[in-house]
Amino acid sequence: MNEIKIFALGGLDEQGKNMLVLEINNKIFIVECGIKLPDSSLLGVEYVVCDFSYLIKNKKRIAGIFITHAHDDVMRGLPYLIKQINIPIYTTKFTSLFLEDLLHKEHVDNYKINIVKANDDLKVGGINIKTFAMTHATPDNFGIAFRSKQGYIVYSGEFVFDYNNTRKEYMCDLSRLSEIGEAGVLCLLSESTGADQEGHTAPRHLITNRIESTFENHEGRIIVGCYNQSLYRIIEILDLCKKYHKKVFIYDYELVKALRYLNECGYYHIPKGLLITTKTFNNDLDDIVILVSEVGKRLFLKMTMIAMHDDKLVDLHSDDQVIVVSPAINGCEKDAVNMENEIYKEGAKVLIVKARDVYRMHGSKEDLKMLLHLLKPKYYLPVKGEYRHLIANAKVASAMGLKDDRILILDNGQIATFEKGKLVNTTKVLKLEDNLIDGREDLDVTGVVLKDREILSTDGVVIIGVTLDRNKKQIMSGIDIQTRGLVYLKNAEELLSEVEKMVRKIINDEVKNKTYENLECRNLIREKVTKFISKETGKRPMVLPVILEIKKNSK
Repeated sequence: MNEIKIFALGGLDEQGKNMLVLEINNKIFIVECGIKLPDSSLLGVEYVVCDFSYLIKNKKRIAGIFITHAHDDVMRGLPYLIKQINIPIYTTKFTSLFLEDLLHKEHVDNYKINIVKANDDLKVGGINIKTFAMTHATPDNFGIAFRSKQGYIVYSGEFVFDYNNTRKEYMCDLSRLSEIGEAGVLCLLSESTGADQEGHTAPRHLITNRIESTFENHEGRIIVGCYNQSLYRIIEILDLCKKYHKKVFIYDYELVKALRYLNECGYYHIPKGLLITTKTFNNDLDDIVILVSEVGKRLFLKMTMIAMHDDKLVDLHSDDQVIVVSPAINGCEKDAVNMENEIYKEGAKVLIVKARDVYRMHGSKEDLKMLLHLLKPKYYLPVKGEYRHLIANAKVASAMGLKDDRILILDNGQIATFEKGKLVNTTKVLKLEDNLIDGREDLDVTGVVLKDREILSTDGVVIIGVTLDRNKKQIMSGIDIQTRGLVYLKNAEELLSEVEKMVRKIINDEVKNKTYENLECRNLIREKVTKFISKETGKRPMVLPVILEIKKNSK
């Protein structure tokens, strides 16, 4: 049957964890495999990846996975998929360098990366595929067009239309987009992150005009904070350092590596003598630029450490000029505000580039309209973004003349099925559960574990230690009770005395009634002590009873 299915395993109504799935002629094509940063409720979780169960179940039908660019939200989850399914990977040379490093770090050895160009024609799984270059924050970024008998299925990738861009590695190929549009597009999947922004993103994505005067006029050190995956913005900063003859210390190993990859691909060469190495850097150097970078909230935490004089290498001076060119993304707002407060406390000058002034490199309303004009899709599917972004994107399509029944707002796991060039079904929905990664993907981070962490963070813990004579089942010494995060020690004496009496009575009663069993007795202690403490304090701490049975020496 000439049937096409389109759905997302992640990235809809959320920021990050992007993963799209296309089924054409029973072959499965995957686009991207990213992570999402956890919110405050996921205590101790490092990041979140998609549910791969559908792909594992249907692994024999998978033709390959396409990684469009070198950002964590589209590639960082790949090792956890490849460990379970060894499938061909398709990406550009620049992105492949990051993937190889990532897979090596996660001890994945059995993989195959196929290098494609940003503008390329290839055949995978019997399907003709076109890639097309799109301008984004990292070079070699591309979108994808899958050819089918019903028309092209096109995924935009992340993009802006910047008509003044002259860097070849960031160039967008408008003529190729127009050719695909003329050939006939069944469905366009377009990113939505910037859909609520008026006008074009360019040139409002540029930072040079907002920070150049500071480079020109400030005498002394400049500390610049920037996300390390915003390479377009990083190059702007380095170009200013070169223009105003300021040496630069790059305080981030991952960024140094990314710049090495740029040089390896011939995309950007740092002038000789511009960089200060870690070995030659010290805090007494004046009239230099310290480029501090990290991913997400880690950038603001790192800058805060510098401001509080807790960083091991960089120390903030009161006469420093601090510039933060990466506005806080979702989940990082409190960390960004705290950073700003700590910098002001030290008396340093601060320039914070706000999101309303400088746009991230995602398509705004006019960019989305241009894409729709070039591709002229029969159906439109907003992807990548929170629900408000998806709706804003849908409104753009509606304003361009697409009828409501041709615009699809889907949930993760909801499948859109097309037959004979028409949408026939969106009722089938896959049941998905997020995979929570806790440092290592093989650690158990279930809902129970997260609930335990929440209890520990809010209500504390009570540890009860009892030693019993194994034969007589008599308590051999005093009962040891330790608390953390429950009550202040000076106020705990009476409470803990009652808990000790309760534990002693429970054990003695169980022994007397000849119903004593170690595990059951610990469960009973946990239940009764939790209820008692809850009644007395209003808290429900984690209660951990330990009954150690030892053989008493006889003389």
